[in-house]
Amino acid sequence: MLLGTVLVLLLLGATPASAHAALRSTDPDDGSVVRQAPRHVTLTFTESVGLLDDSFRVFGPDQRRVHTGEATHADGRSDTARVGLPGKLARGTYTVAWRVVSADSHPVSGAFTFSVGKRSATTVQADTGPAEDPLTRGLHDAARYLAYLAAALLVGVVAFALLCRPPRTSPLRRPLVAAWWTLLGSTAVLLLLRAPYETGTGPAAAFDVSALGRTLTGRPGEALLARLVILLLIAAFLTRLSRRRDTREQPVALAIGTALAAALALTWAAAEHASAGIQVPLAMTSSVLHLLATGVWLGGLVALLLTLRRSSGDDLAEVVPRFSRIAFASVTVLAVTGTYQSWRGLGSLSALTGTPYGRLLLAKLAGVAVLLLVAGYSRRWTQRLAAPATAVRAAVPARVPQPVGATVEQPGPGEPSARPEEPGTPPGGPVEESPASDADRDTRRRRLRRSVLVEVAVAAVVLIITTVLTGTLPGRAQAEAAQQAPVGALPPTTQATVPFDTGTGSVTGRGTVQVTLDPARVGENGVQAVVYGSDTGLVVVPEVRITFSLPARNVGPIDAELTDQGGYWGTNSVNLPLAGNWTMKTTVRVSDVDQVSVERQVRIVP
Repeated sequence: MLLGTVLVLLLLGATPASAHAALRSTDPDDGSVVRQAPRHVTLTFTESVGLLDDSFRVFGPDQRRVHTGEATHADGRSDTARVGLPGKLARGTYTVAWRVVSADSHPVSGAFTFSVGKRSATTVQADTGPAEDPLTRGLHDAARYLAYLAAALLVGVVAFALLCRPPRTSPLRRPLVAAWWTLLGSTAVLLLLRAPYETGTGPAAAFDVSALGRTLTGRPGEALLARLVILLLIAAFLTRLSRRRDTREQPVALAIGTALAAALALTWAAAEHASAGIQVPLAMTSSVLHLLATGVWLGGLVALLLTLRRSSGDDLAEVVPRFSRIAFASVTVLAVTGTYQSWRGLGSLSALTGTPYGRLLLAKLAGVAVLLLVAGYSRRWTQRLAAPATAVRAAVPARVPQPVGATVEQPGPGEPSARPEEPGTPPGGPVEESPASDADRDTRRRRLRRSVLVEVAVAAVVLIITTVLTGTLPGRAQAEAAQQAPVGALPPTTQATVPFDTGTGSVTGRGTVQVTLDPARVGENGVQAVVYGSDTGLVVVPEVRITFSLPARNVGPIDAELTDQGGYWGTNSVNLPLAGNWTMKTTVRVSDVDQVSVERQVRIVP
């Protein structure tokens, strides 16, 4: 019932989409010139987005901010964002900066331009608002990592107590309480930091009541609130479990604990990468299983380490093999779900090395491989530690029960006595272990404890990488964002590296010129040229001259008329009137008599 309620609350409205929203189109088109001023600016994305109080910033030709209306969804569609413009807009170029929150809880932002009547020389720096506040981002990432760590410890310790049934659970109480309070505190911090994280402002904005109210109505805020409620239910469950004395309640406790753990894991799955993209229901199920298996294995390792320190060898004879089997099952679940999630996030093999998400995934896989090697070493010592107890049990013959009143057969001459032994004493007298076997058992316990400690350390590193991975744009979404770029988008800035050699043999006589042409389209363009010497350091030369010609249309040469800008040569007023493949001729003069000219082709688009 609890799991179903949380599922309904968190999945309400969830639809297949791409993890991280990508801008699909703009109205007006990016870079377009419209005859009449538009009444609205509308953005369409590849998935549903959340709006902020300051989702739009519009700047006019005079570089001043234009007063706009409140950001809304166009026609009630959650994958759009719209803002109203004033009735009269001056002629010239306008810059629109935007910032929204994608369905997987990550803020995304960007900017584009459009012109009314004609283009103007726009020098405004697009203000999308602060990309992120370093302190807010650091606190948010730290809280996310602590939440992952505490959840794994909480789930793992409870699972260890219920499934492995150690004779003493007192060593597990302190880490269990610490994990619960840490998860409660980190969740509260994440809830408070949600608003400044979305807007890119400082931590002080966390105490803005209106911003907190907006957070509580969004999916990430709802997931965090659900997590707090589930933690209260877990506290009541643990209190009841600590007072349990009847072992017949074990199946009921296990069922309730499993439901609470699944509900807790669902609060992550419903607000991160699994909640957006392809195959959302399957992805969320896989994410929940992945998180639970991670907790049972890694959190259980901590519980096992504490048990090894506080328990005797006889107590460990059954506990350690039980955990070994549970850990093996957890690793199997992790392998299956991890493979699926990797395929879903990457989209292609090239993304494994060609995207930040893929490279982080490789680092995580390397950490998991090390973890499995150490786990295999621990499993060997687990088997050796359990071997003596198994051998002793096998050496004790089973007693044959006798009917009441039966005559006990007396032993013959020279036969051992058949009288009953003391309770708990095996036939033939007590089995004494030599000091050597005791020392061997202690050695095995120490080595198992050390290997488990290494497992815990490596697991902490893997969790750090996982935390960073959950906040990184997946490779599939990155490819989709590139494919969904608006048709009217500005082309990327054109850069060309022009090598030169005057034959003088000096540092300044040979090198390269880094030429940047922005935006490489018909009309006004900016040109910047930076000269590097043969030692790759910046050099000062008397003159750099660049001309443009379009041989196919007999246009040019057009002199860019570069001027020395103090460290580089540049201009912002090169008018290239036609589209096509232009010839850019770069001339570098290093002395009164030494100069060289090099030609390169550049593409100018409409």
